[in-house]
Amino acid sequence: MFPIRDHNPSERTPYVTYALIAVNILVFVSYWPLFSEPVKLQSFFFNWAMIPAAVSDGQMWHGFLTSMFLHGGFMHLAGNMLFLWIFGDNLEDELGHVRFLGFYLLSGFAAAFAQYAAEPQSMVPMVGASGAIAGVMGGYLLMFPKARVDVLFIFIIFFRIFPLPAWVMLGVWFGLQLVSGALADPETGGVAYWAHAGGFVAGLLLMLPVWMARGGQAYWTQTHGHPPHPEAQYRRTSIPVVRRK
Repeated sequence: MFPIRDHNPSERTPYVTYALIAVNILVFVSYWPLFSEPVKLQSFFFNWAMIPAAVSDGQMWHGFLTSMFLHGGFMHLAGNMLFLWIFGDNLEDELGHVRFLGFYLLSGFAAAFAQYAAEPQSMVPMVGASGAIAGVMGGYLLMFPKARVDVLFIFIIFFRIFPLPAWVMLGVWFGLQLVSGALADPETGGVAYWAHAGGFVAGLLLMLPVWMARGGQAYWTQTHGHPPHPEAQYRRTSIPVVRRK
C-alpha cells in the first residue's frame, strides 16, 4: 500500500520541503560509494547514526540530528522522500517556512528519543528521515483528516489506485507501526517502528496548538475535515489488472 499523491495542493511554494528532499538526496549521494565496501559503510553509520547504547553511555548525542539525513539504501531514501513530498508541502503551508523546519526537526528528535527509550542498550544504528516525516503525517492527519490521498494497492498480481480519506490511510499506517514494533526483535535491527510511532504522536501534539487556534472541532466543522482551499482534480488513473491465464 503506497500513497502516490494527495488532493491537497499547497498555496505557497514549499521551499523547506524541497530543500529537505534535496539535502537528503545529496547526503545519500555523498556516501553512496561506501555501499560497495560494507566495512567502511558500517563504520560510517557507527560514526553518524543514532546508537542507543552509545547515548546511554553519554556519547554520540549528535546522532539525534545526523541520523535524520542518513538512509540505508536507495529504496529507503525513495520511500521517505515520497512521503515527505506528498505531506510536507501542506504542513509548510499551514506553519510557514521557518516554523515548519522547526516542527520537522523536533518531530525527528522525538522519534529518535522514542526509539532510544524503547531499546536503550541496542547497538543497532538508527538512520532515516522517517521519524521526522512521521511527525509531518501526524500533523497532516490532525489538520486534514478527510483530505483525499490516492493510494496504490499491490496484492500479488492485482494493482489498483484508490482515493482514501487521510484518516484511513494514516490511521492504518500508524496501527501497523504499533503492531510491528510490538512484534519486532530488537536484536536483529530492521525498521525503527518505535521511531515512526513516536514521531507521529509528536507531530500530532506539536500541531495541536495550531489546530486549536483555528477553532479545534469548529475548524473541522467549517472545512468538513478537508483542506480549506479547493481540492486538486486529477484525471482518473487506471492501472490494468493482470489476470492469471
